[in-house]
Amino acid sequence: MRSRFAVSSYCLNDQPLDEALERLSTITGAVEVMDEGCHAFQDTAVLETFDLEYSVHAPSRGVNLASLLEPIRRASVEVTAGCMELAAAIDAPVVIHPGYFAWQGERVAAERQFGQSLGELNRAARECSGTFFVENMGNWEHFLLKTPEEMPILDGTGFALDVGHAHQNHALAGFLAFPARHFHLHDNDGTSDAHAAVGEGTIDFGAVMAVVRRSGVRPVIEVGDWDGVVRSIGVLEGL
Repeated sequence: MRSRFAVSSYCLNDQPLDEALERLSTITGAVEVMDEGCHAFQDTAVLETFDLEYSVHAPSRGVNLASLLEPIRRASVEVTAGCMELAAAIDAPVVIHPGYFAWQGERVAAERQFGQSLGELNRAARECSGTFFVENMGNWEHFLLKTPEEMPILDGTGFALDVGHAHQNHALAGFLAFPARHFHLHDNDGTSDAHAAVGEGTIDFGAVMAVVRRSGVRPVIEVGDWDGVVRSIGVLEGL
């Protein structure tokens, strides 16, 4: 019997995409594909081979939607919009990262650049009938959207709550107060972005799942290894 929880392909990111989807389809009916590395895709043919619902995590390595270097920002928008256009063809929402700045004094300018990127991506989404959400970041130096106080930079764009990232920043309770349209579930001890199995860190998943249930959204288990995903499913289904 397949789980009602979605699972990220991140747990099998060292395997070719078709093999990863084959294995994931034995435990879930919904997969979030990380469009990078072994799982980068240029068309939807492989995805359509399987009887699965999808979401897509847009490329983030090498992409910076808040870059002060305008050619890099524009290229990042182009890459992200291209991912969204492919995802829209299979009715899959896309999750994106908000970007980062190189020096602390550049934060305000980076927020302005990200705002411009959001405007362009929202236009691209309307053109291709796509949907995207912005994910909060872990405790990574100079990244945007690490605390609830930064939520206004989304300016109405849909929010993807990464529970592990929020906990690492000691901000989970604050982020849970905001309506989320997408969820990433993984655990940690509050000090590192471990992407550990649910129940192996210090997150109160009872409180998290109460919010998830009220949202009506199917959450994505984004744990770093296969066995951890299986353990997480067992814990979450017990809740």
